[in-house]
Amino acid sequence: MKNQPSSVELANATAGEVRAQIRAGRWTQPTAGLARGFVQTNLVILPADWAGEFGEFCRLNARPCPLAEQTAVGSFEPKHTAPGANLCTDVPRYRVFREGVPEAVEPTDVTSLWRDDFVGFLLGCSFTFENALQAAGLPVRHIDEGRNVPMYRTALPCKPAGRFAGDLVVSMRPLAPEHVERAIEITSRFPTMHGAPVHVGDPAALGIHDIGRPEFGEAVTIRQGEVPVFWACGVTPQVALLSARPPIAITHSPGCMFITDVLDSDCESIAT
Repeated sequence: MKNQPSSVELANATAGEVRAQIRAGRWTQPTAGLARGFVQTNLVILPADWAGEFGEFCRLNARPCPLAEQTAVGSFEPKHTAPGANLCTDVPRYRVFREGVPEAVEPTDVTSLWRDDFVGFLLGCSFTFENALQAAGLPVRHIDEGRNVPMYRTALPCKPAGRFAGDLVVSMRPLAPEHVERAIEITSRFPTMHGAPVHVGDPAALGIHDIGRPEFGEAVTIRQGEVPVFWACGVTPQVALLSARPPIAITHSPGCMFITDVLDSDCESIAT
């Protein structure tokens, strides 16, 4: 890709600067580690007549679906978390669902699909607390290896809301046993970004049968002696879309988040 910035450059950029690169088509990859210090969010766009049920699904399942902002009907601008941004252009890659089926092609711009009855939902993302983990000297393996975070569909059902139901999705970061308690303490300070882990250790307890084959993202190295640590994940709504089957829905591609102007520290201060 022409004039593509490096991940190091974008790590030290502001949220607005990263969104500008994304909008220009110069960054179409996962956003972990970019715009350090700014809150990242998951995205779900639905027709207005589905918004009430989805909002209730988020309320009932606040751990995987912590609602950061809901836009006004017909507005693609998240006025509270990123004034001037555009939900149609400022995500590296999107997924388009029709009748609950995701299309094979993941566009980088969904302006042509926007409708006057659409409502956008921004949900907290665990990428937000990764900066705090790294600042504490804890490894974040998918960033270190330049991969997308591994995400797994579990056998744990979410609480249904109307037509929305499905299993919990989790993200995973391997840690040495002596680092787990510190990671729990740090991430618990970010309850609106999934908070503390939902499980530590045996993946089978979550119904995950092959840790090396995540349903979303990419596998990462788990070193000898390390344990997998699992956090609730904002890809959970994408599983719910499979059963709800709205006529159309648009989400981020897993790992390719919307970056807001909200500071990580603002979320952390709310938690303390």
